[in-house]
Amino acid sequence: MGRSTMAEAEAAVPSRRATIPEGTGDGDRLREKVLVVDDDPSICEYLTILLGKEGYQPVAVQDGREAMERARQENFDVVLTDIKLPGLTGLEILEAMTELDPTVPVILMTGCSTEDTAIQAVNKGAFHYMLKETKREEMAQVVRRAAEVRHLRAENRLLRTELRRRRDTREIIGRSQPLRELLHMVRRIAPTDSTVLLTGESGTGKELVAREIHQRSHRAAGPFVSINCGALPENLLESELFGHVKGSFTGAVRDKDGLFLVASGGTFFLDEVANTSPAIQVKLLRVLQEREIIPVGGTKSVAVDVRLIAATNADLEQEVFEGRFRADLFYRLNVIPVTVPPLRERREDIPLLVESFVARMVEERRISPKTVSPEATACLMRYDWPGNVRELENVMERAVILQEGHVIMPEDLPTKLLAAEGPRPRPMVAGSNVTMEELEREYMLQVLEKTGWHKKKASAILGIDPSTLYRKLQRFGVHRPGVTPDED
Repeated sequence: MGRSTMAEAEAAVPSRRATIPEGTGDGDRLREKVLVVDDDPSICEYLTILLGKEGYQPVAVQDGREAMERARQENFDVVLTDIKLPGLTGLEILEAMTELDPTVPVILMTGCSTEDTAIQAVNKGAFHYMLKETKREEMAQVVRRAAEVRHLRAENRLLRTELRRRRDTREIIGRSQPLRELLHMVRRIAPTDSTVLLTGESGTGKELVAREIHQRSHRAAGPFVSINCGALPENLLESELFGHVKGSFTGAVRDKDGLFLVASGGTFFLDEVANTSPAIQVKLLRVLQEREIIPVGGTKSVAVDVRLIAATNADLEQEVFEGRFRADLFYRLNVIPVTVPPLRERREDIPLLVESFVARMVEERRISPKTVSPEATACLMRYDWPGNVRELENVMERAVILQEGHVIMPEDLPTKLLAAEGPRPRPMVAGSNVTMEELEREYMLQVLEKTGWHKKKASAILGIDPSTLYRKLQRFGVHRPGVTPDED
């Protein structure tokens, strides 16, 4: 397409914006940004004129790599790209844009179409595939439809995110003294940007506390990103946390941002931080000290702006003492330590939690309302809940599903709750020197004695895996009375 043709096209293309009265607001709606990619300067100029006349903000580049650099730096509503390009092909741009923002429609253009290329483009998710000889009106119509689809996709994405946020939101429920003290601490530390270390048994609701801190902070409008450090192998965890560059390992076909960048401007919650490897710990220390990361396979550091909240159910000081956790990282994480109390220390909250769980489960399943009998509530109050709030929620879900009437009775609860009052750890009285480790050891001994040293039953009551129980027994040097460690 020559320059004389472009000049004629510019004169012939009617200005759609000129027909819109001022003050209607439609003019603002039409200022969508369109990224034009073609190595032919004359085509870039022609499309820039055409799209400008149609009321869009065109940005033209002539190289595929440059196009993706611009896409990472700016928000575009539509991408209009040639198939054959230097740097990256149009199909590669399509793949990269799908990874970067799947709501942005990509229109592919070609000078000579083939059926195979068209099929490949459609299979990869192209919005439209057309020849460069396509008439001006048709091309403008395709871009217009693409822009409308972009807005619909973006709105749907926001709606799904909001619905998911509402669905995932759980309130911190209770009015016991330990819970009131915890929430008072949350209110004090939330407005700061200081790093927080949440400690507490599994199932106590440490992520809920982290979310509450985030919601009360000046970062509340930003993202809340969480990851369980014990749920992924080391190589995947490192890539998830810090991102990676293309080619850094097998399967790294493109650059990927890590969760620290995803959480930019918000809060990053690292659950089970004690399960990180020494290599990951070194990188986490860099984040806390320098406020920057280096992606896997990368050489350049990237600044990050996040508040870090870490959590663990392990004794990190003991982990440091035994050489499994870096002391310098522990002190960086332990700026504001917060202990989340176990459920057995706030029993008066159990009826409130039960009422909330049952009401939510009834609503989610759209079934008739159910209540909990006083006898069943008494059973729930007597139990020690080694799995804490998570275990209570699971028990109530089971009861709601299996109970066919309207009142949950004791027989609708697991048999372990129907037994006499379960073993209790010795209370920590003021002035005593009882450590958490001693408390845990004594509680495990009482459970083992109650079960006749049946380790599978004991691990079920304690809410831990049998392998974890074995490791703890070895660590505490505990074995059945009258039996040698080798025989036990």
